[in-house]
Amino acid sequence: MATRKPDARPNVSKDELLKYYRDMLLIRRFEEKAGQLYGMGLIGGFCHLYIGQEAVVVGLEAAAKEGDKRVTSYRDHGHMLACGMDPRGVMAELTGRIGGYSKGKGGSMHMFSKEKHFYGGHGIVGAQVPLGAGLAFADKYLGNDNVTFTYFGDGAANQGQVYETYNMAELWALPVIFVIENNGYAMGTSVKRSTKSTTLFGRGLAYGIPGEQVDGMDVLAVKAAGEKAVAHCRAGKGPYILEMMTYRYRGHSMSDPAKYRTREEVEKMRSEKDAIEHVRELLINAGLASDEDLKAIDKDIKAIVNESAEFAKDSPEPPLSELWTDIYA
Repeated sequence: MATRKPDARPNVSKDELLKYYRDMLLIRRFEEKAGQLYGMGLIGGFCHLYIGQEAVVVGLEAAAKEGDKRVTSYRDHGHMLACGMDPRGVMAELTGRIGGYSKGKGGSMHMFSKEKHFYGGHGIVGAQVPLGAGLAFADKYLGNDNVTFTYFGDGAANQGQVYETYNMAELWALPVIFVIENNGYAMGTSVKRSTKSTTLFGRGLAYGIPGEQVDGMDVLAVKAAGEKAVAHCRAGKGPYILEMMTYRYRGHSMSDPAKYRTREEVEKMRSEKDAIEHVRELLINAGLASDEDLKAIDKDIKAIVNESAEFAKDSPEPPLSELWTDIYA
């Protein structure tokens, strides 16, 4: 991918740009802290970080309205924060504490917020895709104009249940946006080694579902594509597919040394395509913010993240009686 040439006069307000900068920075600093806590043994099980992909969820949340829903896979902390979930509750859940969104019983992969219409990260690859269509079916049945953002990765895009869902969603004209977060690697397997398709959104054309490929490292491009997809769904035209071309800087999970790609590849993406640095350049080049302004935002974000970590450490583990709550039988 070529190096960006930042527009000195972006067609977006100062307040919007600052919000995107702040929201993406919160996700990155939160994930960096989560990585530290994992290394300290305070987070057990699996932990998949979103570092590098922040523009996707922040851009799409900018196109959403109250009542819209979102469901995703296990790389989900960024989605939680972007939709407004409290960093303290998210971090407490990661560390298995009672103050977490699922009372410390779900961990990284399984926390929900009915209030924020966040219906989970899901550990089974691709399993959230039919669930997203089900959420959209509920809204169509109720006759409102809400949409559901159903996120999945390039690896999940090869799962059979995705295509069964495509067929059903188009047949019933469901208001669901399928968001393929194509970060180039399904665990450690490059997309080039797992499919001969030139695009992943293009597979939807066989079912009559329109879509497009988007620069997922540019929050403004993501927002514009999101608004187009949302308008399509709210107008009753059925589903839409957005293939977000993004990149994760860390391994698949915290246990992945990521030896399947070169350090040079990662550094090239960081230096040329970083989503947060892009917005930073837009703000400074357009005279909308100074370096000192942005440092102050970073200081504020770090304080929020540190406070969430302390909240998690201070929150007790769930009592044994919690083994019997929130279950069917």
